[in-house]
Formats: sequence, structure tokens, C-alpha cells
Amino acid sequence: MRIKRIAAGIATVGVGALILSGCSTPEAESGLDEGTSVTAAWNQAFYSYNSNTSFGNATANQIIISQTMSSFGYYDNTPKFVQDESFGTYELVSEDPQQVKYTLADTATWSDGTKVDAADLLLNWASQSNAFNDADFDPSEFLDPETGEVTEDFPEDQVYFDGGGTGLDLVTEVPEVGDDGKSVTLSYDEPFVDWEIVFGTAGQILPAHVVAKYALEIEDAEEGKQAIIDAIEGDDQAALAKISNAWNTIFNFTEMPDDTDLVLSTGPYMITEFVADQFVTLKANPEYKGDKQPKVEEITVRVIPDPLAAVTALENGEVDIISPQATTDVVKALEPIDDIEILTGLEGTYEHVDLQFDQSKSGHFDDPKIREAFLKTIPRQQILDTLIKPIIGDDATLRDSQIFVPGAEGYDESVANNGSAAYAEVDIEGAKALLAEAGVTSPEVCILYASNNPRRVNEFSLIQASAGQAGFNVTDCGAEAWGGLLGTPGAYDASLFGWQSTGLGVTEPRANYVPDGLNNLNYYNNDEVTALLDELNTEFDAEKQIELLQEVDKHLWADAYGVTIFQFPSVTAYSSSLVGVDPSILSPTIFWNTWEWERSE
Repeated sequence: MRIKRIAAGIATVGVGALILSGCSTPEAESGLDEGTSVTAAWNQAFYSYNSNTSFGNATANQIIISQTMSSFGYYDNTPKFVQDESFGTYELVSEDPQQVKYTLADTATWSDGTKVDAADLLLNWASQSNAFNDADFDPSEFLDPETGEVTEDFPEDQVYFDGGGTGLDLVTEVPEVGDDGKSVTLSYDEPFVDWEIVFGTAGQILPAHVVAKYALEIEDAEEGKQAIIDAIEGDDQAALAKISNAWNTIFNFTEMPDDTDLVLSTGPYMITEFVADQFVTLKANPEYKGDKQPKVEEITVRVIPDPLAAVTALENGEVDIISPQATTDVVKALEPIDDIEILTGLEGTYEHVDLQFDQSKSGHFDDPKIREAFLKTIPRQQILDTLIKPIIGDDATLRDSQIFVPGAEGYDESVANNGSAAYAEVDIEGAKALLAEAGVTSPEVCILYASNNPRRVNEFSLIQASAGQAGFNVTDCGAEAWGGLLGTPGAYDASLFGWQSTGLGVTEPRANYVPDGLNNLNYYNNDEVTALLDELNTEFDAEKQIELLQEVDKHLWADAYGVTIFQFPSVTAYSSSLVGVDPSILSPTIFWNTWEWERSE
């Protein structure tokens, strides 16, 4: 056994204006070692093949999707953004107005043999731009309170794509199709600093012909693609209502669908088997001709929520690689195991508590005094000392910013001025005084968290005990399927979970804090914050970007948005016979480079 340390920081970076040629690349040679397989463990089951919806936007889904779906680029573990020219290229063709042309490579193909084309890119734009959504429509009454999914009684004539927040909302004109359907050109209403990643990591491209099959009952792939283009270019509301409803729902499933069109792939692997709450099996995609040629033929991702059970599975040879939630018991259990490698450090994920500003279960957190009172009771230091320090010692530190990662440029200055110091220590008397001012006694706070996650269970208990001293009645809204419940009206009052960073775009916070943002799951709305994030969209100066983000951070703490607690400690352990494992601090963590994994024996 060898123990290695991995780096523990993410820098805040701006996006450079790179101009790339629009040429296609030759097919890559396959290095597939037939008959080889790897089994990995993950703590949550896959449940949606569409990570662009608020329901499907979760690491549990992204770890699978990252292996089956290609895009114009991805983040490596440096981390830096890497263009994938074997899927397509992009070119900044004009700065004023800002126009970006995306051209698909000849090697961009769906696993059913259908070419990826402009219809797929247009559908991605339509779903993420909010261009066709009715701003006055409230979808909340059509969300299942037990799962968070869009319900079957959703209005058939309503156009509503459950996406957004990626920057494509700044492209209000329908993109121009060119090159015989191989390219689209986006024209931004105003310059956008993160223009390079809107069709890169920030938008999963789904098969338009499959959506047309379900929405418009068109079986022929080419006819279906053209129908999608016609509906978007012609603003056909009747067709778009059906298209949006299909896009929102058809890719949500918890076991292998009967129709394998729903799991089409453009990446190195494709889903071949999926058993509910047990495993997903991926096999090398024979239609994949891109640069990320896999070496291992089959990868199975097993669902093992209990970290110690994952360690046992590794020790018994049932799995080859694990990256469980790090605990003291996990680290101790790994130490005596022979023939494994262990990597430890910090992740890009951070633990936090968010409060529901609207649509909460008990209805108390629309009052800022009650929000502030509850946050004063959260024992952040006790959680850190009890659950994190025993794992990584002095590397464990409180995170005091909603925006910046500890160690990143701008973090220290932001923390000094953002107001987080008010929640550095538990203040029971201050919380009691605020509740008295609000005129409430024993307000209920039901907390949503992963009930099958030992660390979260412990955190919930610590928060419940502390808040109870101030008079809060903290109740249990924990659930194993907690991810789909995030944002569901009336389901809970506060949520305890971790945000996993997916990229380094300076505009990424927008999805969390603007009213129509994909990750705005607590109905937060502050006009000043929205204005600052709007300004950030067009700001190319790195120092000014940091200043704007610091102002946003200050507003979030002043609004008692929630509290951050700690950066996740990480532990990855894998068989010494597995080569190429090199985790990233960004999602999808250990799975970012599975095409490079191989067996040494």
C-alpha cells in the first residue's frame, strides 16, 4: 500500500479569448484491451440521463454521463479546460457583436450511427437559453413532492424547459445553422466572458432525433431532426410544448429503459445494463471514433452508500476503485489492506446549509430574522472538529465564503468583509433574541439531507441539538433520494448537502443565485445580486471580476442565504493493478479520464 497526497486548491481564473480553427480531426486508433473490466463504487444511484435539468443536475448522474457523452471540451485534473476537437471546434468570428461558430467534427456520432448535427446543438440552446419559456409560468405545482420530478399532469400546451443558467440566456436570437447542418453560430446580445464553455462543460448535448421520436412521434431520425429545427426556427409553440416536456422527462429513469434510444452515447462508453439501486454497466462504444479511445472494455459502477461497506468491497476484490465520503473509520480501515493505492487531500466539494426563502415546508424562512437566528445556531466549528479534523488534521478548515474556495485569489479579502464572522461561533442567546423580535416560539425547521450518509446523519444530529437550545424544533426531512427533492415546493425548510464544482468559469455562481438559475433551488431573489452577476457576464478584467464576486458574497451573507461549513476531505483507494487513476477536484472526480484506465496485469 502507498499513500499519496493530492493538491487541495482551486484557483479563480478568467477565460481567455482563444480562436480555434474549424477543421475536423482524423479518427483515433483504438487501444482497447478486449475482455478487461473495472468495477468502481459510488455512494448514490444514477437516476437521470439529463444533467441539464434542475432534477438531474447531480454528481451521481454526471459520473455516468461524463463517460458516455462527448462535448466541445472538458476539464482535466490540473484543472484546465481541454478542447475536444474530435467532437468539434469553435471559433470567435466576431467580437462586436460577439459571435461564436461551433462546427461538429465528422467523428461526432451517436451510438446508433446517427451523426451529431445542428439539430442537437439547437435543442441544447433552446433548453438552456430560456428563450421560449413563459416567464410568468410557475412550474412548482407540477413537481412531485416526493421525488421532485415533473409530474404527468404537466400542461401539454405549456413550453417549459427545466434548464438555464449556463450563459446561453444571453443568446436570444435563434442560432444560425450552416455548413449543411454541421455548424451553428451563436450571436450574443452582449459580450459574455465565459463564451468558451457554454457548449463545452456547461451543456450536455442530447439526441434531438430521440426527443422528436417521443415528442412528435417521428421515427425517422433525419425527419425528426428537421422537425426539431423547424419548431425552433419557426417558434412553433405547439411543437415546442411537446418537445420541452419530452426533454424534461424522458431521460429520467432508475433502471435500464426498454428503449435503448434513451441511452444513446457520443462518448467512449455506452450504458448496456442498469439495475435499480445496484449498478450501471458501461461498455466501449463501437461507434465512437474520437480521441478518448478507451483501453478497458467494460466499467461497472456499483452503488455502495456506506463508506465502510465500500472499503470492505475493495478489500474483498469486489470493486477496484472507491472514492467514498472520507471519515476517520474509512482511513483506518484502508491502512492494513495490501496491494492498494490511497490518495488523500481536499475536494472541490464544499458542505453547506441552504435555507428556503420561499415554498418551504413550515413557511418561516421568508422572515430574515428567523433565517439569521437559525444560522447562528449551526455548530460549524463543532462539525469540523468532530467529523473532519480526525481525517485530515490541520488541513481541515472552515469555509467562510459562498463564492470563493479557500486559498483562491480573492478569498481572504472577501472573508474579511463579507459578514461571515457573525456565524463563526454558535450564538444561542443572539438567536433567542432574534426569534423574540420575530414574535415566534418553537419554529419548526425540517432539514433535507442524505439519510443513508453517516456523516450527514451526524451533522443533522449536531445541528438539531444546537438549534434546539435556542428554541427551534428541528425535524427530520432526510431521504435516501434527497437529490431529486432539492427545490421541491413544500418538501423541506433547509437543506444540508455539498456543492461539487464542475468548472472554473467566472460566471458559474449565476446558476445558483439568479431567479431562473438552474441551481437556484431555494427561490432566492435579490435584484442587486442579479445586477452584479449580469455585470460579471460582460466583465473581462480579472481584478474587476473578483471585486464583483466579493460584492455578491457580501450580499449572500447579509441576506442569511445559508452557511458554508467545510471543504470535503477526499480519499480515493484503488487496486494496484489499475493504472491511470488520477482524480480531479472537479466533477466527475475519479471518472474524468476513465478512457485512460487500464490493467497492468
